[in-house]
Amino acid sequence: MDAASQPAEPDMLTPLDPAFVKVVRIGWVLGLLPVLLGALVLESRELLPWGAFLGPVLVVGMVAVLRVPLRRYKARGYRLDEDRLRVVKGLLFRSDTVVPFGRVQHIDVEQGPLERLHGLGTLVLHTAGNHNSSVSLPGLLHGDALAMREAIRAHVTRETM
Repeated sequence: MDAASQPAEPDMLTPLDPAFVKVVRIGWVLGLLPVLLGALVLESRELLPWGAFLGPVLVVGMVAVLRVPLRRYKARGYRLDEDRLRVVKGLLFRSDTVVPFGRVQHIDVEQGPLERLHGLGTLVLHTAGNHNSSVSLPGLLHGDALAMREAIRAHVTRETM
């Protein structure tokens, strides 16, 4: 990770990569396609006046695609310290999770096809215990996720020696 991605103040969070918004938008579009196709089928049956169902579906879909991903992006952040990772997320229900590196069992870096296309990855920390036993941090540049994984792995290795 470069120095520009590190927070300047102790309580400041590092934002996710802006490409995260694109990935979430594409995911919303793909998820809304079946609903849109269903609306088109209902409209073609002429059970309702043209646009009575399709119009609201398009309006709600456009708002969801344009607004929700940006709000999700702004509601997420992280802070990587010497011995812990803090992950903050949530629009309606906020979650502020701190993972001490001493609790980390193993670390994954995952990439779906949309993330891979945009050079992003998701860092997943698996910890001991049942509650919040894995913590995901999506929206990282793939190289940053790999660097974070190695930094955390090195810290975990030092602690176990």
